[in-house]
Amino acid sequence: MTPAVRYLNPERRYSDAAIHGSVVWLAGQVPTDPSADMAGQTRQVLEQIDALLLEAGSSRGRILMAQVIVRDITEVPAMNEVWEAWFDGVTAPPRATFQAPLVNPAWRIEVIVTAALN
Repeated sequence: MTPAVRYLNPERRYSDAAIHGSVVWLAGQVPTDPSADMAGQTRQVLEQIDALLLEAGSSRGRILMAQVIVRDITEVPAMNEVWEAWFDGVTAPPRATFQAPLVNPAWRIEVIVTAALN
């Protein structure tokens, strides 16, 4: 029998995450305060990822892949400083980082992760 798919916080347009088998896929996480600088927005996004991973039964040390979308590629060094501190003590996962327009022009970052469950 195929395991069921479980969704976290489903809405009409999207869910915050989908869990199937031993893997969780998170929707793109965006800043809660778009007036913050890149470091602040990155912290906000990573806090949301921590919370969703916890709710799913995972953690940052179980991330299999991360995709980081930035509005301006020149701000990656500021993002990397926060990112590297967040992974202190655990192995950083494979990551792709690219520049693209974001839905809200005030957002500087969006992060998508896939993780293994604990």
